[in-house]
Amino acid sequence: MSERRRHRLRLEISREASRLFWAQGVDATSGDQIADAVGLSTRTIWRHFRSKESCAEPIVTQGVEWEMRTLRDWPANLSLEDHLAAEVARHHNAADAGEQADTLLAIKMIRLADHEPPIRTAWLMACDQVEREMTAIIAKRLGRPADEFAMRLYGAAASAAFRVFNEELGAAALRGVIPEDREGNVVRRMARVVRDATAGAIGDAVTR
Repeated sequence: MSERRRHRLRLEISREASRLFWAQGVDATSGDQIADAVGLSTRTIWRHFRSKESCAEPIVTQGVEWEMRTLRDWPANLSLEDHLAAEVARHHNAADAGEQADTLLAIKMIRLADHEPPIRTAWLMACDQVEREMTAIIAKRLGRPADEFAMRLYGAAASAAFRVFNEELGAAALRGVIPEDREGNVVRRMARVVRDATAGAIGDAVTR
């Protein structure tokens, strides 16, 4: 099986598992049920995942991949607010129904992680990946070594800010209390929490 096909299959399994976890809880969901929902054998499920709970990982990870892609492509001459605003608008216009459904599933799994420890593990694993990438992105932006203590602190602080922001945003979204973002309020708040977490070191345009 090619890596691309394997990724697609893991994601499809993750979608169905996440829907079941949200609808009936992790304890009430079995590997057999996940397999039936995808139309595969249970043995195939265990070839791709180490446990039923780990089936949530691809959909959770996909939930933060957009942020990481956006930050990797952050031009030096733009502030974080300006870059996020442009990318959010572009993504919103380009996202299809499938992507929007995956985003909602990721939000649900992040929310479920509040009281389901196995799902919390999947979410924190995704956050660990974010921290590693965030450190590299920040170091490159500031022209400093990624293993430098200050860069590691900035990476840890910024990724923790994104984690808390995503958890709060997800909880609000599921309550239906997030207003339309015509004024860019969500984008500005996201940029502000990163600035605050890094004591202002990250957020401005970089000129050299």
